[in-house]
Amino acid sequence: MERKIIKIGDEGLRKICKPMQKFDLRLWLLLRDMADTMYKAEGVGLAAPQVGILRRVVVVDVGDGLIELVNPVIISTEGEQAGSEGCLSVPGRRGYVRRPQKVTVRAQDRKGKFFEVTGEDLLARCLCHEIDHLDGILYTDKMDYEITEEDEEEEEEKD
Repeated sequence: MERKIIKIGDEGLRKICKPMQKFDLRLWLLLRDMADTMYKAEGVGLAAPQVGILRRVVVVDVGDGLIELVNPVIISTEGEQAGSEGCLSVPGRRGYVRRPQKVTVRAQDRKGKFFEVTGEDLLARCLCHEIDHLDGILYTDKMDYEITEEDEEEEEEKD
């Protein structure tokens, strides 16, 4: 079931989320709904506070399949990348953001079992972006500058 995505300006996006304690049907339904919502909005990641749930739950899919992360924590980072970033909660805008090139995240799956995932490039950016949401941080708080349509057109012409 698709859920409504909360937009910038809503105070719920600025709150620190609580860890998930129960790994039950409610969590499974939340994960399903979040994935449905992310895919319908054509996003690559979605955090629970973006659908009004103040819990540490994230879904990500950068094209390699769905990753569900419950209570995720970044345990290591390497390098740096910088580039254009957007957000389903900040529609129509993009920013130039610096993120680690590679990250390793420790999380729990829908049954509570711990696992680690390591991502580079877009997956690293996405993991950092979504985990920031769990601490009330938006990419707009970290961006070097706002990217305009003219900036994006100039980049496309260079490629």
